[in-house]
Amino acid sequence: MIVIPAVDLKDGRCVRLSQGRMDQESVYSENPVEMARRWQSEGAERLHVVDLNGAVTGRPVHGALIKEISQSVQIPVEVGGGIRDLATIEDYLSSGVRWVVLGTAAFQNRVLIEEACRRFPERVILGIDAQKGKVAIRGWNEVISLEAIDLAKQFEGKGLSAIIFTDIERDGMGTGLNFQSTRRLARSTSIPVIASGGVSRIDDVEQLLELEQDGVIGVIVGRALYTGSIKLEEAIRLAKKPEVISQKSE
Repeated sequence: MIVIPAVDLKDGRCVRLSQGRMDQESVYSENPVEMARRWQSEGAERLHVVDLNGAVTGRPVHGALIKEISQSVQIPVEVGGGIRDLATIEDYLSSGVRWVVLGTAAFQNRVLIEEACRRFPERVILGIDAQKGKVAIRGWNEVISLEAIDLAKQFEGKGLSAIIFTDIERDGMGTGLNFQSTRRLARSTSIPVIASGGVSRIDDVEQLLELEQDGVIGVIVGRALYTGSIKLEEAIRLAKKPEVISQKSE
């Protein structure tokens, strides 16, 4: 399982939000590039970068900064937030970004995500953000009637690299992952799932290993890394220990 540090960008800084609320931010660095390098130096295998301003406005706001981040580290970077057209996707993928994460676009423009998967197979990730099981879009500002599981099923066999599943109510709150919802989603699709939202302690990472057999391949960790309640190197060691995985599956 891969432990993926989150680098969330707002107004040029590295922040974490509570439940996705733009007015509930904690600033952890004025230099996101240096923060990305730090996670790489501590053993990160990939980074999760989000343009929070872009997610709200519907267009990239931190495009130049994101490209700088991706070119300043040797590990692959996945990027989400404000990606709503093919030109933006192509621009990011040609500038060093490994994967683009599409969320709102999956609901608003299914043709876009299908065309992106066709042109860039295994380089598109579907971001499903949910509140009480319902899909949230436009930077989490709008919750629609579509069930998260139903959205995932629509993209079976389309060439997605993975699905990032985030429980909004737990994101940034340090209350632990929603394991039940994550397991239910992972079991409903053959697409690999990356868990996100609420990881607060090393026990969360250990518990998540139980979901590997259901198709969960990684976990995104944000606030817990920045506050120090989880040490990245420790989390990576735990996620890679075969004896832990075998014990959990017995």
